[in-house]
Amino acid sequence: MGVQQNKTPSIIPFVPHQGLLSPHLPEVQGNAEYQDRVEMLNFLEDLLRCSSVESEFLALCMQRYLSETEAGTTPSLKDLERHQTHSLLALRTMVLKSVLQETFRGLSLQLAQSPLFRRFCLCESIAVVKVPSKSELQRYSQWLPHEQMSCVINQLTCAALSGAPGDSRALGLECALELDVLLMDSTCLPANIHFPVDWVLLHDAVRTLMKSIIWTRNHGLKNRIEEPEAFLHRINTLCMEMTQAGKAFVTDSNNKRKAVLRKMKKVVDAVERHARIYRKLLDEQWEKTEVSRGRVDAVLRRMDNILEQLPVAKKQAHERIIAGRQFPNDEKILSLYEPDIHVMVRGKASGEVEFGNALLICEQSDGLIVDYELRREAPKADVKCLEASISRITALGCGPAIAVVADRGFDSKENREFLEKHDLFNGLCPRDAKELQRRKGDEIFAACQKRRAQTEGRVAIIKNVFIGQRCLAKGFESRQSQVDWAVLSHNLVLLVRMRQKQNAARGSELKAAA
Repeated sequence: MGVQQNKTPSIIPFVPHQGLLSPHLPEVQGNAEYQDRVEMLNFLEDLLRCSSVESEFLALCMQRYLSETEAGTTPSLKDLERHQTHSLLALRTMVLKSVLQETFRGLSLQLAQSPLFRRFCLCESIAVVKVPSKSELQRYSQWLPHEQMSCVINQLTCAALSGAPGDSRALGLECALELDVLLMDSTCLPANIHFPVDWVLLHDAVRTLMKSIIWTRNHGLKNRIEEPEAFLHRINTLCMEMTQAGKAFVTDSNNKRKAVLRKMKKVVDAVERHARIYRKLLDEQWEKTEVSRGRVDAVLRRMDNILEQLPVAKKQAHERIIAGRQFPNDEKILSLYEPDIHVMVRGKASGEVEFGNALLICEQSDGLIVDYELRREAPKADVKCLEASISRITALGCGPAIAVVADRGFDSKENREFLEKHDLFNGLCPRDAKELQRRKGDEIFAACQKRRAQTEGRVAIIKNVFIGQRCLAKGFESRQSQVDWAVLSHNLVLLVRMRQKQNAARGSELKAAA
């Protein structure tokens, strides 16, 4: 998340245009859930506009579009209008995707079927209805980079907190939220990979290279080679043998695993030789095919990615299985397709270790997420994340916090001194059991630790609801974008539900008074 709040640019290159002429939404009776959905989307639309999130997003999109335009050229008004329309569609579709917990394909279908969703995304029309395809929605998910998405999220955060007077009433809230207590927790955002067994990497390499060779042969470029499917059959057979050889009841299992790995390495070496020949053939004679150079470059990048890592993958498997030595963690390959993931020892019931990126989340007492960070680099210890997170929150200018609450992973002498220096109540769970027992007698500390349990649930909501049970995004930038949209959508939905609750309470009071 950005360390400072970027204000909306003074010159916003908006292009005024007439929206689509849309039909009136029919009145539907007999389904309370539908009425709740209509109310939520109406509140969401109102919140996007009143908080200036929509105008901030559009301004950043237009500025980025103008900065990427070639020097000396000026885009036409039609091009500016088209980009502005797509930017607005990107914001609303990605928020709707998180709320509905849909895939790209599922959201495209929902938009095609539902006039309610099309009206929210501003793509409803009396004439021909055009909805974004799944590929277009995927491009929308990375419409803005993380640095600019942080500015959009900060805009909503500052509008909801008391640091921006008057904004709370504009958002439909009776009173502004308070930046009183900061509750922190960290987790692992797992990557969509299988368990990184060394010899399985060899199977992945053979499969990817052979599929690229088959693709090249299907487009008319051939070189002398055995049937490519035969290599896939051999490596699959050897993988099954390796699995059986590793069973605890198999006698002399270590020697059998070594023998199977030697056979696998022979298959991998043969596939590597053929892949290098076909890679050169495709690069030099691609004009003979009917495909574009862009598609050829995509296949070449896929092959280069595997060929560059294959020597290390073979050495890693050899060291672990044949030599029986540990391989250095900083040189270890966890996935041939995801370079920016790390081993995280979590000690959870679901598994001792997890593979992915460290995600830090900080919320205030009402549940609004005020800071988050997804780390590309190797995860830092929780104890080293506290000071940087508080600095980012302070830079928002939404008023000083009162207390900081976190689990024992954040407790250290340096952090205790930092909190004391900045006059913040220390709600960190002590590592020392005796100190914890002593501090339990403090009512404020006990209440803070009791409230901290809800932060565990907040982390689960972000991971399992707004991101999804599995983060299917490929590459760190895609995972970062998914986290950005999840945090923005979570905060929007939180504010909408607070507004709905206030309206319901006000309605009950009026009924009681009548």
